[in-house]
Amino acid sequence: MSRIGRMPVQIPQGVTVSVNDSLVQLKGPKGESSLAIPRGIDVVVADSTIQVATNRKDKPGKALYGLTRALLANQVKGLTQGFTKTLELVGVGYRANITGTNLVLSVGYSHPVTITPPQGITLSVADGKILVSGADKQQVGQIAADIRAVKPPEPYKGKGIRYEGEYVRKKAGKAAKAVGGK
Repeated sequence: MSRIGRMPVQIPQGVTVSVNDSLVQLKGPKGESSLAIPRGIDVVVADSTIQVATNRKDKPGKALYGLTRALLANQVKGLTQGFTKTLELVGVGYRANITGTNLVLSVGYSHPVTITPPQGITLSVADGKILVSGADKQQVGQIAADIRAVKPPEPYKGKGIRYEGEYVRKKAGKAAKAVGGK
């Protein structure tokens, strides 16, 4: 059995959880969310905890058991604390600006690149860093990946958009290879 699936999810103050057949609906200070429960998984709300149980003994059933518990825990955390991802702009002349709710990137192309965030995601810019925040972990990660994909870091100079703390291994250029030997 899944060790993660067995652990109960604590429901903090201000979050309400309701279970209807195969749908769990959560409401909290940062918004609302819902999760469809797969067949064979049972969700029970008791006191201030959410307990996930399975009646399937096959491998996919066990995997869905742990996955469902992790998704519920992420939704509870997102509705109370929220999730953030930070991206760094590395390169001379690379800029990011917020226009309304849209992010406008100037990263070496002949035109600025505009990114429109979906509902529930907020973008902010400070000191060459882009902050993506929201209540849905998957959506925050996807928007951060979309922003990074505009200009991923290149391996020769390291210029581009990268996650905060991401290590970019640099390659030696042609000149450095030519000196080393034949």
